Amino acid sequence: MNGASTGSASCRFAQYFVVCGVDTETGLEPEELTGEGFEQSPIRRSFKSKVLVHYPETTDRCPLNKDAVNLLCMPRGLAFRTQADGLEPHFHSFTMASDDGTHTYGFVHTFYEQVTTVEITTAMQTLFQMHHVEHHSSSSASSPSSSSSPSSVSTPSTCSMDSLVSSLDESDADSVAGGSACLGCVGSFDPARDTLYASKALCLLTPLPFLQAARQFLSQLHRAVTSHTAPPLPLESYIHNILYEVPLPPPGRSLKFHGVQGPIVCQRPGPGELPLGEYPLGEAFSLLGVDNMVRLLTCVLLEMQVLLYSQDYQLLMTMAEGISTLLFPFQWQHVYLPILPPPLHHLLDAPVPFFMGIQRRDGAQRSSLNLPHEANLCFVDIDNHCVEAPEDLPLFPDQAELVQELSEVLLRFGLPPQGGASTAPAPAPPCLGSLVLEDLIEDRRNGNLGGEELAVLERLQALARRCEGGKITDLGGKTLGRALEEEEEEEALRSARMNVQLREVFAGRFAAMFGKYEQFVIHGTPDLDSWLSNREGTCTFDKGSFLSAQPATHLHFLSRFLETAMFSSFVDGKVISRWADREPLQQLFDSRLERERLYNSDEEDLHGHLYRKCTTLFESSHATERRLLKTDHTAIHPHLLDMRIGQGRHQQGFFPKLQADVLAQGHSTNKWSGRVTASRRTETKRSANTEAFGIDNDQRQKCTFGRRSLRYSRLLDPSPSAVSETHREFVYGLLSECRLKTKRMLMERMGKESVELGQGEANITGLQENTLIHGLCDLLERTWGHRLQLKQGKSTLWSHLLHYQAVQEKRGSPVESSGQTRPMKSIGNDQRRLDEEIVFLKGSLLQDMRFVQTMSESLSDVGLARAWIHLALEKKLLSQHLKELLSNQELIGQLYKPHAFLLCEEEREQFLFHLLSLNTVDYLCFTRVFTSISIPYRVVIIPMKKLSIAMTTVNPWVCVSGELGDSGVRQIPKNTQEIFFQCKNLGRLSTLQLGQENSGLLAKCLIDCVMVYNEITGHTYRFPCGRWLGKGVGDGSLERVLIGQLVTPGAEEDSGKWTGTPPELGSPPQGIRTVLGSLGGRSRMMSVEVQEDMREAANSLVKHFHKPEQERGNLTVLLCGEGGLVLSMEKFFLHGFKSNRLFQRNVFVWDFVEKAVASMETADQMGDLRGSTEPLGFPRDSLCHYVNAINGSPRNMGKEGKFQLLVCLGVRDLLLSQWLPLLADCPLTARTYEENALLRTRAAVHSLSRILHTLHEFSINLEGALVKGVDL
Repeated sequence: MNGASTGSASCRFAQYFVVCGVDTETGLEPEELTGEGFEQSPIRRSFKSKVLVHYPETTDRCPLNKDAVNLLCMPRGLAFRTQADGLEPHFHSFTMASDDGTHTYGFVHTFYEQVTTVEITTAMQTLFQMHHVEHHSSSSASSPSSSSSPSSVSTPSTCSMDSLVSSLDESDADSVAGGSACLGCVGSFDPARDTLYASKALCLLTPLPFLQAARQFLSQLHRAVTSHTAPPLPLESYIHNILYEVPLPPPGRSLKFHGVQGPIVCQRPGPGELPLGEYPLGEAFSLLGVDNMVRLLTCVLLEMQVLLYSQDYQLLMTMAEGISTLLFPFQWQHVYLPILPPPLHHLLDAPVPFFMGIQRRDGAQRSSLNLPHEANLCFVDIDNHCVEAPEDLPLFPDQAELVQELSEVLLRFGLPPQGGASTAPAPAPPCLGSLVLEDLIEDRRNGNLGGEELAVLERLQALARRCEGGKITDLGGKTLGRALEEEEEEEALRSARMNVQLREVFAGRFAAMFGKYEQFVIHGTPDLDSWLSNREGTCTFDKGSFLSAQPATHLHFLSRFLETAMFSSFVDGKVISRWADREPLQQLFDSRLERERLYNSDEEDLHGHLYRKCTTLFESSHATERRLLKTDHTAIHPHLLDMRIGQGRHQQGFFPKLQADVLAQGHSTNKWSGRVTASRRTETKRSANTEAFGIDNDQRQKCTFGRRSLRYSRLLDPSPSAVSETHREFVYGLLSECRLKTKRMLMERMGKESVELGQGEANITGLQENTLIHGLCDLLERTWGHRLQLKQGKSTLWSHLLHYQAVQEKRGSPVESSGQTRPMKSIGNDQRRLDEEIVFLKGSLLQDMRFVQTMSESLSDVGLARAWIHLALEKKLLSQHLKELLSNQELIGQLYKPHAFLLCEEEREQFLFHLLSLNTVDYLCFTRVFTSISIPYRVVIIPMKKLSIAMTTVNPWVCVSGELGDSGVRQIPKNTQEIFFQCKNLGRLSTLQLGQENSGLLAKCLIDCVMVYNEITGHTYRFPCGRWLGKGVGDGSLERVLIGQLVTPGAEEDSGKWTGTPPELGSPPQGIRTVLGSLGGRSRMMSVEVQEDMREAANSLVKHFHKPEQERGNLTVLLCGEGGLVLSMEKFFLHGFKSNRLFQRNVFVWDFVEKAVASMETADQMGDLRGSTEPLGFPRDSLCHYVNAINGSPRNMGKEGKFQLLVCLGVRDLLLSQWLPLLADCPLTARTYEENALLRTRAAVHSLSRILHTLHEFSINLEGALVKGVDL
């Protein structure tokens, strides 16, 4: 019988009934972990509570954690009051998770019961006398301004009556007698005149959040206790009924059962509806407002640390559970404790995302909280209606439209969307029109109301306040109780409708954002075992493709949301659904998406992503309303139990001692036993289906809860051993997270091609890179905040850096200026090759700190820390800097409490090793994020080794250009080869203009390359040249545009080795130019190779423009770099070129173009082209105009530079494909090219024209350095 009843707990409405209060056998034990000082009056202190009774004793599927339940029923322990204090009962709820992830909900009704035990009263009197003596002696012995702690009497943790009385000597007794006049003040206690009350909690534990029903049942139970008359049946009958005879309502049905004083209705949503959520969202929105609620939800979705703050425990639960219901179809995956009792406040040190709530003490201010984590903390002050979100919080997609839609829902229910509503009762009673109510109020003033009538009046007044003073003028002959019940039913119905409509709005938003998520899920493993064994290294969602299909305004939020455990768990559930049943939430979400596609088959606005309001608000709320108005099932009524005579006797104001034997087990004679059997059959059938899929229980456990590494049973244990073990688990979790994050950053940064071949384009977008680095910054902040006890500002990492800086400066260690340049080896006649010559920047930790502190941008502590991390990561010094920071063990010992991550030497070394792996790839995160700062640059011109002496007679100048602008023309001083200048951040460098004034004895030189150094980040850019600069040599150029490539930063000793980042393409080297320009090389160029190069160059441009804007690389490199369009066109024109003295030894395409244009103009003047068709008129005129404009430019470009400019302008203005046939048909072409030349092959020309025509659909913007001085 007992086993049958306990085994069916999963289908019962309630699992346990618990009573918590003072244990008269152990006496008073002070609650030492609440943070209260002994300077407080004993009547204001907290004492340890105990679970007095609980029924049933246990259940097989849900064992009771008594310590955790006691802790959450009375978070601050026992409270004592006297008749002079407020004795109003209060209600709150809580939730706790088991180790397997299932949640149990607790509903607690706390009231004050008179203490009748003499030992407890005597102990309280003795404690107060000791407190009075100590307070009297300390105030007389010290000055009023003294701040010393007035505590010389040690209070034992367990108060023995004899020891407490004996501790008072005669002089103390005299002091007590002298101060007896103060015993009537607030916080005093005198048994002769005061009545002592202690708090007692009645708790109901349920598997589902039946807030309203549980609250009504407990309230009716308490009213029966305080009533003058005994209830119709002993209380055991009602408790037994709800524990064993009231089942869970079936899905989509409502159920009515009976409490002590009337019927109670509860309901469950159907299979196609949103899960049960009864916590009043209207109250949450009224307190914070729509804008703040959306910001709070954004923080939760991005898995930030969220801390709720309020005096009312129930408000903490309302806010936390309300937000949780808005997450559908996602679920919070981390620490979730909406009510965090003081003994568990050490969990505020948790270096993981959490969602917790703490109670505000009377008079406490926000500034008094010493929170270790604030960099990524969302602090929600519910009582003051404000949300402090992290400074870089992105906007929720379509946030303005969402706020507008939510505001419309609230206005329909009469709630202001701006928030700020107060839940505290108004000081003055509202004006009530009913004479009956006015008479009751008068009776209350005169003290003529009993307990039951007084309770009814208080509820009516509260109802009137909620109606904002609305008049209740006609009760229609109804009793006060019935009128109140109808009002409560209407309020519950209204709250339920509002909950459903608000939740449907958010569910519609997530359906719109992730309606096609299934298309991007990657099913790459053949079976579940393979997937589980390679879970960490398996990519299950194509994030890049998904983001590329989203509106640009959504990317900041979505890119970060895709990295959360919440989203990963959701995708994992989809992958696992191939081998197992889908999770209920995911199944519901997928069915809603299928229904949405069915009703909206027309693919409207695929790319516009218009905001669509939810269209199912009223339909969804109507189903809930129908169930509440018309109940589907009625549970068995409470009935008289087989109790011993004399048990269950009613005594007003005292909760009776329950008869254990009738509550410890259920009776199998009720009509719901058949439901239990059916439930078991269903579970057996489901288990058989699971076996058919080949999934055992261990695999299902891994699938469902593999991500949960923390055990909630240990989290809720405040014992020192459990606290130590909990923080050890946090340490292991941080180390594992660091390993996974660095691995992910490396894989994304390199790309598969780079890893396998060492070349190719990196598979990383700027947006995703910023997201991953933001996650790394957050990880470092949480790691440095673990068990931190001394902090400056909001950033834990920056606080440690400041302490380290102060220590180093106090020791007198030299700190180099952040703007100091590094030494550069002199460039002599016997210099080595360039790659061996570069000496990279070796900036120190304090140097980088100083530079960040002097940046022009006004940054917070969090911003300064992130700037420092970005800079160290770009310089490949992050691991080295942190290792130096952690070398001061004495400082770490002062800053951190025991069990901190930074005090664990082995884990700390592994952490730094994982960060060291990031040095194998290149980042430009600092350069691209902090764009408005001033950066010092150094430019060095490297001549050819054998002709370096010629540089002494040339006066060169440079102009450096990057993603963010150019430096302007910088004249290099005479007799030098380098220049140092400071200018606004240029971003990633792309081109460099190099020129000279053509003055001096030998005004020409052969340039190998130009090097540009970023003196802050240590990045080095190499601009290959390999050509002459001067008149009469080469192509006669006095000015060249060079394409740069980033040289691997050398923060490591083996800087010359390949780092994993694909090499960039720079200017075509001298070797290629020599082959193209020599006559011998022309004959060796194969036409197939030339055409393939042309197709590859055009294809690269097409792929460039088909990528999202944030993913595109440098367009100038694709046009003018090695393998670019200009070089491919040059190969095309040089193929099959005849030997001709006119072009001397070196051949330049520009010579042919000039001659062709000249022949066209001459032929036109002679009238030879009168028979040409009209379509050739414009291409001919535009070609002549462009060539003449380039020749007439004030720039001293050479022939190669002019041809490069012509190709770039032709592509930009969509003319190149028209010029090519024109040049092919020019009479000069037949005389200049061999018969098999590509330019004389119609098929080749036609094919190239079609290839170039594919570029017409793109808008090409040329870099300013390419077109400077040419007005076209």
